[in-house]
Amino acid sequence: MLKKINLFDSIVIGLIIISFILFVLYPFVAVFNYGYKGELFSELITNITSYSHLLLNTVKVATATTVVTVFISVAVSLYYFIGTSKFKKIIVLIFMISMISPPFVTSLSYINLFGRRGLISYNLLKLNYDPYGFFGIVSMQSVTHISINVLLLVGFLKGIDKGVINSARSLGANTNRIILDILLPLMRPVIKVVILLTFLRSMADFATPAIIGGKYNVLATEGYLSFIAEGNISKAVVMNLIILIPSLLIFLIFFKSFRNTTLGSKNVGVLEANIKKSGIIYYISLIVTVVIVLMLASLYSAIIISAFSTMEYGKLIFTLQNFIDANDYITDVFVRSVIYSLIAGLISSVVGHVLQYYIYIRNVKVLKMIDFVATLPYILPGTFFGLGYVLAFNSYPLKLTGTALIVILNLVFKQMPFATKIGYSSISQVSEDQLKSVRDLGGSRFNEIKDVVFPMSYEGFYISFINGFTATMTTIGSIIFLIYPSQKVATIVMFDVIESGKYDIGSVIAFYIIIICLVINISYYLIVNRRR
Repeated sequence: MLKKINLFDSIVIGLIIISFILFVLYPFVAVFNYGYKGELFSELITNITSYSHLLLNTVKVATATTVVTVFISVAVSLYYFIGTSKFKKIIVLIFMISMISPPFVTSLSYINLFGRRGLISYNLLKLNYDPYGFFGIVSMQSVTHISINVLLLVGFLKGIDKGVINSARSLGANTNRIILDILLPLMRPVIKVVILLTFLRSMADFATPAIIGGKYNVLATEGYLSFIAEGNISKAVVMNLIILIPSLLIFLIFFKSFRNTTLGSKNVGVLEANIKKSGIIYYISLIVTVVIVLMLASLYSAIIISAFSTMEYGKLIFTLQNFIDANDYITDVFVRSVIYSLIAGLISSVVGHVLQYYIYIRNVKVLKMIDFVATLPYILPGTFFGLGYVLAFNSYPLKLTGTALIVILNLVFKQMPFATKIGYSSISQVSEDQLKSVRDLGGSRFNEIKDVVFPMSYEGFYISFINGFTATMTTIGSIIFLIYPSQKVATIVMFDVIESGKYDIGSVIAFYIIIICLVINISYYLIVNRRR
Protein backbone atom coordinates (compact mmCIF):
# COMPACT_ATOMS: atom_id res chain seq x y z
CA MET A 1 0.00 0.00 0.00
CA LEU A 2 1.35 3.44 -0.97
CA LYS A 3 2.04 5.63 2.09
CA LYS A 4 1.56 9.36 2.19
CA ILE A 5 4.42 11.27 0.58
CA ASN A 6 5.67 14.18 2.71
CA LEU A 7 8.24 16.90 1.98
CA PHE A 8 11.19 14.75 3.08
CA ASP A 9 10.03 11.92 0.83
CA SER A 10 9.53 14.30 -2.09
CA ILE A 11 13.06 15.68 -1.77
CA VAL A 12 14.69 12.24 -1.50
CA ILE A 13 12.63 10.71 -4.33
CA GLY A 14 13.29 13.74 -6.52
CA LEU A 15 17.05 13.54 -5.91
CA ILE A 16 17.07 9.81 -6.70
CA ILE A 17 15.14 10.26 -9.95
CA ILE A 18 17.26 13.21 -11.11
CA SER A 19 20.52 11.45 -10.20
CA PHE A 20 19.77 8.24 -12.09
CA ILE A 21 18.40 10.04 -15.13
CA LEU A 22 21.37 12.40 -15.22
CA PHE A 23 24.21 10.00 -14.44
CA VAL A 24 22.97 6.71 -15.89
CA LEU A 25 20.32 7.29 -18.56
CA TYR A 26 21.66 10.57 -19.99
CA PRO A 27 25.19 9.21 -20.79
CA PHE A 28 23.52 6.19 -22.42
CA VAL A 29 21.38 8.48 -24.60
CA ALA A 30 24.36 10.77 -25.30
CA VAL A 31 26.22 8.00 -27.11
CA PHE A 32 23.25 7.27 -29.37
CA ASN A 33 22.68 10.98 -29.95
CA TYR A 34 26.31 11.41 -30.94
CA GLY A 35 26.02 8.47 -33.31
CA TYR A 36 22.83 9.85 -34.88
CA LYS A 37 24.09 13.43 -35.34
CA GLY A 38 27.45 12.25 -36.62
CA GLU A 39 25.75 9.85 -39.04
CA LEU A 40 27.74 7.04 -37.44
CA PHE A 41 24.82 4.64 -37.78
CA SER A 42 24.82 4.96 -41.56
CA GLU A 43 28.61 4.63 -41.57
CA LEU A 44 28.31 1.53 -39.39
CA ILE A 45 25.77 -0.08 -41.72
CA THR A 46 27.81 0.83 -44.80
CA ASN A 47 31.10 -0.50 -43.40
CA ILE A 48 29.75 -3.35 -41.29
CA THR A 49 31.77 -5.92 -43.20
CA SER A 50 35.02 -4.18 -42.24
CA TYR A 51 34.16 -4.68 -38.56
CA SER A 52 32.70 -8.17 -38.93
CA HIS A 53 35.98 -9.95 -38.14
CA LEU A 54 36.34 -7.96 -34.92
CA LEU A 55 32.75 -8.77 -33.94
CA LEU A 56 33.33 -12.44 -34.74
CA ASN A 57 36.53 -12.50 -32.67
CA THR A 58 34.76 -10.81 -29.75
CA VAL A 59 31.77 -13.16 -29.79
CA LYS A 60 34.06 -16.21 -30.11
CA VAL A 61 36.09 -15.11 -27.08
CA ALA A 62 32.98 -14.27 -25.03
CA THR A 63 31.26 -17.55 -25.94
CA ALA A 64 34.32 -19.70 -25.23
CA THR A 65 35.00 -17.86 -21.97
CA THR A 66 31.38 -18.31 -20.89
CA VAL A 67 31.34 -22.04 -21.66
CA VAL A 68 34.64 -22.70 -19.86
CA THR A 69 33.79 -20.47 -16.90
CA VAL A 70 30.30 -21.89 -16.35
CA PHE A 71 31.54 -25.50 -16.51
CA ILE A 72 34.34 -24.85 -14.01
CA SER A 73 32.17 -22.67 -11.73
CA VAL A 74 29.41 -25.29 -11.52
CA ALA A 75 31.94 -28.07 -10.88
CA VAL A 76 33.69 -26.11 -8.11
CA SER A 77 30.42 -25.04 -6.46
CA LEU A 78 29.16 -28.65 -6.46
CA TYR A 79 32.37 -29.84 -4.83
CA TYR A 80 32.18 -27.00 -2.31
CA PHE A 81 28.63 -28.05 -1.44
CA ILE A 82 29.49 -31.73 -1.05
CA GLY A 83 33.20 -31.82 -0.16
CA THR A 84 35.25 -31.71 3.03
CA SER A 85 35.71 -28.68 5.28
CA LYS A 86 39.51 -28.40 5.31
CA PHE A 87 39.87 -27.91 1.56
CA LYS A 88 36.94 -25.45 1.53
CA LYS A 89 38.88 -22.99 3.68
CA ILE A 90 41.69 -22.99 1.11
CA ILE A 91 39.15 -22.46 -1.69
CA VAL A 92 37.62 -19.47 0.11
CA LEU A 93 41.05 -17.90 0.71
CA ILE A 94 42.21 -18.33 -2.90
CA PHE A 95 38.93 -17.08 -4.35
CA MET A 96 38.87 -14.12 -1.99
CA ILE A 97 42.31 -13.03 -3.23
CA SER A 98 41.14 -13.54 -6.82
CA MET A 99 38.08 -11.34 -6.25
CA ILE A 100 40.04 -8.44 -4.79
CA SER A 101 42.61 -8.38 -7.60
CA PRO A 102 42.48 -6.23 -10.76
CA PRO A 103 40.72 -8.17 -13.54
CA PHE A 104 43.82 -8.30 -15.73
CA VAL A 105 46.35 -9.18 -13.02
CA THR A 106 46.16 -12.86 -14.00
CA SER A 107 47.41 -11.86 -17.45
CA LEU A 108 50.51 -10.40 -15.83
CA SER A 109 51.07 -13.67 -13.93
CA TYR A 110 50.42 -15.66 -17.10
CA ILE A 111 53.20 -13.78 -18.89
CA ASN A 112 55.56 -14.16 -15.90
CA LEU A 113 54.95 -17.92 -15.77
CA PHE A 114 54.41 -18.92 -19.39
CA GLY A 115 55.78 -16.08 -21.51
CA ARG A 116 58.78 -16.32 -23.77
CA ARG A 117 60.97 -15.76 -20.69
CA GLY A 118 58.48 -17.26 -18.22
CA LEU A 119 59.53 -18.91 -14.97
CA ILE A 120 57.92 -22.23 -15.96
CA SER A 121 57.96 -22.25 -19.75
CA TYR A 122 61.49 -20.87 -20.29
CA ASN A 123 63.46 -21.32 -17.04
CA LEU A 124 62.02 -24.65 -15.96
CA LEU A 125 60.93 -26.40 -19.17
CA LYS A 126 63.29 -24.57 -21.58
CA LEU A 127 60.42 -23.86 -23.98
CA ASN A 128 59.93 -20.77 -26.12
CA TYR A 129 56.17 -20.74 -25.67
CA ASP A 130 53.98 -18.03 -27.22
CA PRO A 131 51.25 -17.24 -24.62
CA TYR A 132 49.42 -14.68 -26.73
CA GLY A 133 46.25 -14.94 -28.80
CA PHE A 134 42.80 -16.52 -28.50
CA PHE A 135 43.76 -19.27 -26.06
CA GLY A 136 45.52 -16.87 -23.70
CA ILE A 137 42.57 -14.44 -23.65
CA VAL A 138 39.98 -17.15 -22.99
CA SER A 139 42.14 -18.78 -20.31
CA MET A 140 42.75 -15.59 -18.35
CA GLN A 141 39.22 -14.24 -18.71
CA SER A 142 37.88 -17.58 -17.46
CA VAL A 143 40.17 -17.58 -14.45
CA THR A 144 39.16 -13.98 -13.69
CA HIS A 145 35.41 -14.69 -13.67
CA ILE A 146 35.39 -18.02 -11.83
CA SER A 147 35.62 -16.67 -8.27
CA ILE A 148 32.55 -14.41 -8.31
CA ASN A 149 30.57 -17.03 -10.21
CA VAL A 150 31.40 -19.77 -7.71
CA LEU A 151 30.44 -17.57 -4.78
CA LEU A 152 27.12 -16.72 -6.43
CA LEU A 153 26.42 -20.42 -7.02
CA VAL A 154 27.50 -21.45 -3.51
CA GLY A 155 25.40 -18.66 -1.99
CA PHE A 156 22.42 -20.10 -3.84
CA LEU A 157 23.20 -23.67 -2.76
CA LYS A 158 23.30 -22.57 0.88
CA GLY A 159 19.62 -21.70 0.63
CA ILE A 160 18.50 -25.09 -0.71
CA ASP A 161 16.15 -26.98 1.62
CA LYS A 162 18.23 -29.85 3.00
CA GLY A 163 15.00 -31.81 3.56
CA VAL A 164 14.72 -32.36 -0.19
CA ILE A 165 18.22 -33.88 -0.27
CA ASN A 166 17.54 -36.02 2.79
CA SER A 167 14.31 -37.30 1.23
CA ALA A 168 16.19 -38.29 -1.92
CA ARG A 169 18.84 -40.09 0.13
CA SER A 170 16.19 -41.96 2.13
CA LEU A 171 14.72 -43.18 -1.18
CA GLY A 172 18.09 -44.58 -2.18
CA ALA A 173 19.35 -41.82 -4.50
CA ASN A 174 23.12 -41.82 -4.94
CA THR A 175 25.30 -38.71 -5.29
CA ASN A 176 25.05 -38.63 -9.09
CA ARG A 177 21.25 -38.72 -9.00
CA ILE A 178 21.08 -36.02 -6.31
CA ILE A 179 23.26 -33.75 -8.44
CA LEU A 180 21.45 -34.45 -11.73
CA ASP A 181 17.86 -34.57 -10.43
CA ILE A 182 17.92 -32.01 -7.59
CA LEU A 183 20.92 -29.67 -7.47
CA LEU A 184 21.42 -28.83 -11.15
CA PRO A 185 17.68 -28.23 -11.86
CA LEU A 186 17.45 -25.98 -8.81
CA MET A 187 20.62 -24.14 -9.86
CA ARG A 188 19.33 -23.42 -13.37
CA PRO A 189 18.20 -19.80 -12.69
CA VAL A 190 21.46 -18.77 -11.04
CA ILE A 191 23.47 -20.56 -13.76
CA LYS A 192 21.66 -18.34 -16.27
CA VAL A 193 22.75 -15.29 -14.25
CA VAL A 194 26.34 -16.58 -14.32
CA ILE A 195 26.11 -17.00 -18.11
CA LEU A 196 24.79 -13.46 -18.47
CA LEU A 197 27.41 -11.81 -16.24
CA THR A 198 30.32 -13.75 -17.74
CA PHE A 199 29.32 -13.04 -21.34
CA LEU A 200 28.80 -9.31 -20.69
CA ARG A 201 32.09 -8.93 -18.85
CA SER A 202 34.00 -10.81 -21.52
CA MET A 203 32.47 -8.69 -24.29
CA ALA A 204 33.48 -5.50 -22.47
CA ASP A 205 37.00 -6.58 -21.42
CA PHE A 206 39.67 -4.64 -23.29
CA ALA A 207 42.54 -4.97 -20.79
CA THR A 208 43.12 -8.73 -21.04
CA PRO A 209 43.16 -8.80 -24.88
CA ALA A 210 45.35 -5.67 -24.90
CA ILE A 211 47.94 -7.38 -22.68
CA ILE A 212 47.97 -10.96 -24.02
CA GLY A 213 45.89 -10.77 -27.19
CA GLY A 214 48.87 -10.21 -29.47
CA LYS A 215 47.58 -9.99 -33.05
CA TYR A 216 44.14 -11.28 -32.00
CA ASN A 217 42.04 -8.11 -31.91
CA VAL A 218 38.61 -7.66 -30.32
CA LEU A 219 36.14 -4.79 -30.42
CA ALA A 220 36.72 -3.54 -26.86
CA THR A 221 40.48 -3.24 -27.34
CA GLU A 222 40.04 -1.62 -30.76
CA GLY A 223 37.62 0.91 -29.26
CA TYR A 224 40.08 1.68 -26.47
CA LEU A 225 42.97 2.18 -28.88
CA SER A 226 40.80 4.30 -31.20
CA PHE A 227 40.15 6.77 -28.38
CA ILE A 228 43.47 6.69 -26.50
CA ALA A 229 46.01 6.17 -29.29
CA GLU A 230 44.23 7.71 -32.30
CA GLY A 231 41.99 10.26 -30.57
CA ASN A 232 39.19 9.04 -32.86
CA ILE A 233 36.08 9.26 -30.69
CA SER A 234 33.76 8.45 -33.61
CA LYS A 235 35.46 5.11 -34.22
CA ALA A 236 35.43 4.37 -30.47
CA VAL A 237 31.69 5.03 -30.36
CA VAL A 238 31.10 2.73 -33.35
CA MET A 239 33.12 -0.07 -31.70
CA ASN A 240 31.13 0.23 -28.48
CA LEU A 241 27.81 0.35 -30.31
CA ILE A 242 28.69 -2.92 -32.02
CA ILE A 243 29.60 -4.47 -28.64
CA LEU A 244 26.25 -3.35 -27.26
CA ILE A 245 24.22 -5.33 -29.83
CA PRO A 246 25.08 -8.89 -28.69
CA SER A 247 25.26 -7.70 -25.07
CA LEU A 248 21.68 -6.43 -25.23
CA LEU A 249 20.54 -9.63 -26.93
CA ILE A 250 22.01 -11.83 -24.20
CA PHE A 251 20.63 -9.53 -21.48
CA LEU A 252 17.10 -9.73 -22.90
CA ILE A 253 17.33 -13.54 -23.07
CA PHE A 254 18.44 -13.91 -19.45
CA PHE A 255 16.87 -10.79 -17.90
CA LYS A 256 14.09 -12.68 -16.13
CA SER A 257 16.57 -14.91 -14.30
CA PHE A 258 18.75 -11.91 -13.44
CA ARG A 259 15.80 -9.95 -12.06
CA ASN A 260 14.49 -12.82 -9.95
CA THR A 261 17.83 -14.00 -8.53
CA THR A 262 18.91 -12.54 -5.21
CA LEU A 263 22.61 -11.89 -4.77
CA GLY A 264 23.92 -13.42 -1.58
CA SER A 265 26.88 -12.72 0.64
CA LYS A 266 30.29 -13.03 -0.87
CA ASN A 267 31.58 -14.00 2.57
CA VAL A 268 30.92 -17.72 2.14
CA GLY A 269 31.63 -19.80 5.18
CA VAL A 270 32.28 -23.52 5.48
CA LEU A 271 29.29 -25.38 4.11
CA GLU A 272 28.53 -29.04 4.81
CA ALA A 273 25.95 -31.14 2.98
CA ASN A 274 25.15 -34.63 4.20
CA ILE A 275 25.79 -36.23 0.80
CA LYS A 276 28.04 -39.21 0.21
CA LYS A 277 31.32 -38.18 -1.40
CA SER A 278 31.24 -40.59 -4.31
CA GLY A 279 30.20 -40.87 -7.94
CA ILE A 280 31.76 -39.80 -11.25
CA ILE A 281 30.34 -36.26 -11.09
CA TYR A 282 31.72 -35.69 -7.61
CA TYR A 283 35.19 -36.88 -8.61
CA ILE A 284 35.16 -34.76 -11.77
CA SER A 285 34.20 -31.76 -9.60
CA LEU A 286 37.02 -32.59 -7.19
CA ILE A 287 39.61 -32.79 -9.98
CA VAL A 288 38.42 -29.53 -11.57
CA THR A 289 38.50 -27.80 -8.18
CA VAL A 290 42.01 -28.99 -7.37
CA VAL A 291 43.29 -27.91 -10.80
CA ILE A 292 41.72 -24.44 -10.66
CA VAL A 293 42.87 -23.83 -7.06
CA LEU A 294 46.43 -24.83 -7.97
CA MET A 295 46.29 -22.62 -11.06
CA LEU A 296 45.05 -19.61 -9.09
CA ALA A 297 47.60 -20.23 -6.35
CA SER A 298 50.37 -20.37 -8.96
CA LEU A 299 49.22 -17.20 -10.69
CA TYR A 300 49.02 -15.16 -7.50
CA SER A 301 52.25 -16.62 -6.13
CA ALA A 302 53.90 -15.44 -9.34
CA ILE A 303 52.77 -11.89 -8.57
CA ILE A 304 54.48 -11.99 -5.18
CA ILE A 305 57.62 -13.63 -6.58
CA SER A 306 57.81 -11.09 -9.40
CA ALA A 307 57.33 -8.18 -6.98
CA PHE A 308 60.18 -9.32 -4.70
CA SER A 309 62.67 -10.61 -7.27
CA THR A 310 64.55 -9.86 -10.44
CA MET A 311 66.23 -12.04 -13.04
CA GLU A 312 70.04 -11.88 -13.19
CA TYR A 313 72.13 -14.26 -15.29
CA GLY A 314 69.17 -16.61 -15.65
CA LYS A 315 68.54 -16.80 -11.88
CA LEU A 316 65.91 -15.25 -9.64
CA ILE A 317 67.43 -12.82 -7.13
CA PHE A 318 65.53 -11.50 -4.11
CA THR A 319 65.37 -7.70 -4.15
CA LEU A 320 63.37 -4.72 -2.92
CA GLN A 321 64.50 -2.60 -5.86
CA ASN A 322 61.15 -3.15 -7.62
CA PHE A 323 59.36 -1.39 -4.74
CA ILE A 324 61.84 1.49 -4.89
CA ASP A 325 61.39 1.82 -8.65
CA ALA A 326 57.61 1.69 -8.27
CA ASN A 327 57.60 4.78 -6.03
CA ASP A 328 58.09 7.00 -9.08
CA TYR A 329 54.80 5.69 -10.52
CA ILE A 330 52.54 5.58 -7.45
CA THR A 331 53.09 8.91 -5.69
CA ASP A 332 49.64 9.93 -4.33
CA VAL A 333 48.02 7.27 -6.54
CA PHE A 334 47.00 4.89 -3.76
CA VAL A 335 45.71 7.65 -1.51
CA ARG A 336 43.51 8.85 -4.39
CA SER A 337 42.39 5.28 -5.19
CA VAL A 338 41.38 4.57 -1.57
CA ILE A 339 39.48 7.87 -1.26
CA TYR A 340 37.60 7.28 -4.52
CA SER A 341 36.81 3.71 -3.46
CA LEU A 342 35.53 4.72 -0.02
CA ILE A 343 33.28 7.38 -1.54
CA ALA A 344 31.95 5.06 -4.27
CA GLY A 345 31.33 2.20 -1.83
CA LEU A 346 29.58 4.37 0.75
CA ILE A 347 27.36 6.40 -1.60
CA SER A 348 26.30 3.45 -3.76
CA SER A 349 25.40 1.43 -0.66
CA VAL A 350 23.32 4.22 0.89
CA VAL A 351 21.52 5.09 -2.34
CA GLY A 352 20.89 1.42 -3.18
CA HIS A 353 19.23 0.79 0.19
CA VAL A 354 17.24 4.02 0.20
CA LEU A 355 15.98 3.31 -3.34
CA GLN A 356 14.79 -0.17 -2.35
CA TYR A 357 13.18 1.22 0.82
CA TYR A 358 10.97 3.48 -1.30
CA ILE A 359 10.25 0.69 -3.80
CA TYR A 360 9.71 -2.28 -1.49
CA ILE A 361 8.31 -0.63 1.66
CA ARG A 362 6.85 2.65 0.45
CA ASN A 363 5.68 1.21 -2.92
CA VAL A 364 6.62 4.30 -4.97
CA LYS A 365 5.88 2.91 -8.42
CA VAL A 366 7.80 5.52 -10.42
CA LEU A 367 11.01 4.32 -8.75
CA LYS A 368 10.51 0.83 -10.22
CA MET A 369 11.40 2.39 -13.56
CA ILE A 370 14.46 3.95 -11.95
CA ASP A 371 15.37 0.51 -10.59
CA PHE A 372 15.50 -0.75 -14.18
CA VAL A 373 17.63 2.24 -15.18
CA ALA A 374 20.00 1.28 -12.35
CA THR A 375 20.66 -2.07 -14.09
CA LEU A 376 21.94 -0.39 -17.28
CA PRO A 377 25.60 -0.31 -16.14
CA TYR A 378 25.39 -4.13 -16.01
CA ILE A 379 24.43 -4.20 -19.69
CA LEU A 380 26.75 -1.47 -20.91
CA PRO A 381 30.40 -2.24 -21.60
CA GLY A 382 32.60 -0.27 -19.22
CA THR A 383 34.16 1.71 -22.06
CA PHE A 384 30.64 2.50 -23.41
CA PHE A 385 29.65 3.90 -20.00
CA GLY A 386 32.87 5.94 -19.88
CA LEU A 387 32.37 7.30 -23.40
CA GLY A 388 28.84 8.26 -22.41
CA TYR A 389 30.24 10.44 -19.61
CA VAL A 390 32.76 12.05 -21.97
CA LEU A 391 30.01 12.95 -24.46
CA ALA A 392 27.41 13.97 -21.84
CA PHE A 393 29.56 16.15 -19.60
CA ASN A 394 32.05 17.90 -21.87
CA SER A 395 30.24 21.22 -22.26
CA TYR A 396 28.47 23.77 -20.09
CA PRO A 397 26.29 23.83 -18.02
CA LEU A 398 27.24 20.23 -17.24
CA LYS A 399 30.95 20.41 -17.97
CA LEU A 400 32.61 17.90 -15.65
CA THR A 401 35.37 16.46 -17.85
CA GLY A 402 38.81 17.01 -16.39
CA THR A 403 37.55 16.98 -12.80
CA ALA A 404 37.71 14.37 -10.07
CA LEU A 405 33.93 14.63 -9.71
CA ILE A 406 33.20 12.98 -13.07
CA VAL A 407 35.40 10.01 -12.13
CA ILE A 408 33.71 9.61 -8.73
CA LEU A 409 30.21 9.88 -10.21
CA ASN A 410 31.04 7.28 -12.83
CA LEU A 411 32.41 4.93 -10.18
CA VAL A 412 29.38 5.42 -7.92
CA PHE A 413 26.77 4.70 -10.58
CA LYS A 414 28.79 1.84 -12.09
CA GLN A 415 28.32 0.04 -8.75
CA MET A 416 24.57 0.74 -8.53
CA PRO A 417 23.32 -2.54 -10.09
CA PHE A 418 24.94 -4.59 -7.35
CA ALA A 419 24.08 -2.06 -4.62
CA THR A 420 20.38 -2.07 -5.54
CA LYS A 421 20.25 -5.88 -5.70
CA ILE A 422 21.83 -6.16 -2.25
CA GLY A 423 19.58 -3.34 -1.06
CA TYR A 424 16.52 -5.32 -2.14
CA SER A 425 17.80 -8.43 -0.34
CA SER A 426 18.30 -6.41 2.86
CA ILE A 427 15.13 -4.32 2.79
CA SER A 428 12.94 -7.37 2.21
CA GLN A 429 14.00 -8.58 5.67
CA VAL A 430 12.75 -5.43 7.45
CA SER A 431 9.53 -5.99 9.40
CA GLU A 432 6.56 -3.70 8.77
CA ASP A 433 5.75 -3.91 12.51
CA GLN A 434 9.07 -2.27 13.39
CA LEU A 435 8.36 0.61 11.04
CA LYS A 436 4.88 1.03 12.54
CA SER A 437 6.45 1.20 16.00
CA VAL A 438 8.61 4.13 14.89
CA ARG A 439 5.57 5.95 13.53
CA ASP A 440 3.52 5.17 16.67
CA LEU A 441 6.26 6.79 18.75
CA GLY A 442 6.12 9.93 16.62
CA GLY A 443 9.13 9.18 14.46
CA SER A 444 9.53 10.66 10.99
CA ARG A 445 10.32 8.94 7.70
CA PHE A 446 13.94 9.89 8.29
CA ASN A 447 13.82 8.04 11.63
CA GLU A 448 12.44 4.96 9.84
CA ILE A 449 15.49 4.91 7.59
CA LYS A 450 18.05 5.87 10.23
CA ASP A 451 16.77 3.84 13.21
CA VAL A 452 15.24 0.77 11.54
CA VAL A 453 16.18 0.28 7.87
CA PHE A 454 19.95 0.78 8.15
CA PRO A 455 20.41 -1.05 11.52
CA MET A 456 18.28 -3.99 10.34
CA SER A 457 20.13 -4.28 7.03
CA TYR A 458 23.64 -3.59 8.29
CA GLU A 459 25.06 -6.84 6.89
CA GLY A 460 23.73 -6.15 3.41
CA PHE A 461 25.01 -2.58 3.70
CA TYR A 462 28.49 -3.83 4.59
CA ILE A 463 28.44 -6.34 1.72
CA SER A 464 27.41 -3.61 -0.70
CA PHE A 465 30.07 -1.24 0.65
CA ILE A 466 32.85 -3.84 0.47
CA ASN A 467 31.85 -4.79 -3.06
CA GLY A 468 31.77 -1.11 -4.09
CA PHE A 469 35.16 -0.45 -2.50
CA THR A 470 36.81 -3.55 -3.99
CA ALA A 471 35.25 -3.08 -7.44
CA THR A 472 36.40 0.55 -7.51
CA MET A 473 39.94 -0.32 -6.40
CA THR A 474 40.19 -2.90 -9.19
CA THR A 475 38.19 -1.23 -11.98
CA ILE A 476 39.57 0.19 -15.19
CA GLY A 477 37.04 -0.01 -18.04
CA SER A 478 34.50 2.69 -17.24
CA ILE A 479 37.05 5.33 -16.15
CA ILE A 480 39.85 4.78 -18.68
CA PHE A 481 38.56 7.67 -20.83
CA LEU A 482 37.84 9.98 -17.88
CA ILE A 483 41.16 9.92 -16.02
CA TYR A 484 43.55 12.83 -16.50
CA PRO A 485 47.27 12.37 -15.67
CA SER A 486 46.80 14.24 -12.38
CA GLN A 487 43.91 11.94 -11.38
CA LYS A 488 45.30 8.49 -12.18
CA VAL A 489 44.30 5.62 -9.93
CA ALA A 490 46.28 2.48 -9.15
CA THR A 491 44.73 0.20 -11.79
CA ILE A 492 45.31 2.72 -14.57
CA VAL A 493 48.97 3.09 -13.60
CA MET A 494 49.32 -0.68 -13.36
CA PHE A 495 47.80 -1.15 -16.82
CA ASP A 496 50.13 1.49 -18.28
CA VAL A 497 53.32 -0.04 -16.86
CA ILE A 498 52.33 -3.58 -17.92
CA GLU A 499 51.59 -2.37 -21.46
CA SER A 500 55.03 -0.78 -21.56
CA GLY A 501 56.64 -4.08 -20.52
CA LYS A 502 57.55 -3.15 -16.92
CA TYR A 503 56.16 -6.34 -15.42
CA ASP A 504 58.11 -6.12 -12.14
CA ILE A 505 56.64 -2.71 -11.33
CA GLY A 506 53.21 -3.94 -12.41
CA SER A 507 53.58 -6.82 -9.94
CA VAL A 508 54.41 -4.40 -7.13
CA ILE A 509 51.33 -2.28 -7.83
CA ALA A 510 49.17 -5.44 -8.04
CA PHE A 511 50.63 -6.58 -4.71
CA TYR A 512 49.75 -3.24 -3.09
CA ILE A 513 46.18 -3.35 -4.46
CA ILE A 514 45.63 -6.90 -3.18
CA ILE A 515 46.97 -6.03 0.29
CA ILE A 516 44.76 -2.93 0.60
CA CYS A 517 41.62 -4.78 -0.52
CA LEU A 518 42.50 -7.75 1.70
CA VAL A 519 42.81 -5.50 4.77
CA ILE A 520 39.45 -3.87 4.04
CA ASN A 521 37.74 -7.23 3.46
CA ILE A 522 39.18 -8.74 6.66
CA SER A 523 38.12 -5.64 8.60
CA TYR A 524 34.61 -6.06 7.20
CA TYR A 525 34.58 -9.73 8.22
CA LEU A 526 35.63 -8.85 11.78
CA ILE A 527 33.08 -6.04 12.08
CA VAL A 528 30.20 -8.21 10.86
CA ASN A 529 31.12 -11.08 13.19
CA ARG A 530 31.47 -8.69 16.11
CA ARG A 531 27.98 -7.32 15.41
CA ARG A 532 26.65 -10.88 15.30
